[in-house]
Amino acid sequence: MSNNHNCPQCGSEFTYPEQDYLVCSQCFYEWNPEAEEIETIVADKVLDANGNEIIDGDTVILIKDLPVKGSPKPIKIGTKVKNIRLTSGDHNISCKVEGFGAMYLKSEFVKKA
Repeated sequence: MSNNHNCPQCGSEFTYPEQDYLVCSQCFYEWNPEAEEIETIVADKVLDANGNEIIDGDTVILIKDLPVKGSPKPIKIGTKVKNIRLTSGDHNISCKVEGFGAMYLKSEFVKKA
């Protein structure tokens, strides 16, 4: 009965195919496993505020002032950050900002230089 696809909703291994979908026999969640694979491939790309793809080692520029916890002054708009590293999670850019040190940024607040 199992086809090596666990339910993404409840994690149950008891799923069965029905037309183009898989159905969980525990919570009755239906999903398309092919669409799920495409979404994970697209999710691996990191895009800047303008929709350009960012990769490790790129240089980016901040598009707005960002407050820094524990610092009286924010990182100013237009600050250039060199040699970024991509990480997983909400703050998906790991970098060193001159004058502030190592920190994590969100890709939605930067543009590719």
